[in-house]
Amino acid sequence: MSPRKAYFKHVPGAPGPLRETVERRVRFEEVDAMGIVWHGRYVSYFEDARVALGRRYGISYADFIAHAVPAPIKRLEIDYVKPLRFEEAFEVTAILHWSDAARINFEFQICDAAGEAVCTGCSVQLMLDHNLSLLYSPPPFYQAFLDKWRAGDFE
Repeated sequence: MSPRKAYFKHVPGAPGPLRETVERRVRFEEVDAMGIVWHGRYVSYFEDARVALGRRYGISYADFIAHAVPAPIKRLEIDYVKPLRFEEAFEVTAILHWSDAARINFEFQICDAAGEAVCTGCSVQLMLDHNLSLLYSPPPFYQAFLDKWRAGDFE
């Protein structure tokens, strides 16, 4: 599935995006009185894929906590295409786009079992120091991750 719009511009010379997909099924607690997934739940689906990608590539929330680098959400966009329903199977893909800055650019895609778009979106997280001041360059642990990514160690 391709997104309905480009959330991030391609950075010339940057390595390709990193991806991770998780499979889910809609639980009863996630639907509203109409039997469709409540709109606010899609963010938690994005989070499932974001967490899986972080674990896979060594940039999980635990890593940010261990290095005392808060990474709050600066921007969040969601584009709804069609609803999911109770017990429906779906996949969520997190796509990490390259940035030389101390920021994390995630794109998200949710597809139903037929591979059709359900929802797309993006988030931008900024990195802060222990005083909660904005970092202008990636902290050492994240720079090491970027170096491995650029070197192609994740392919």
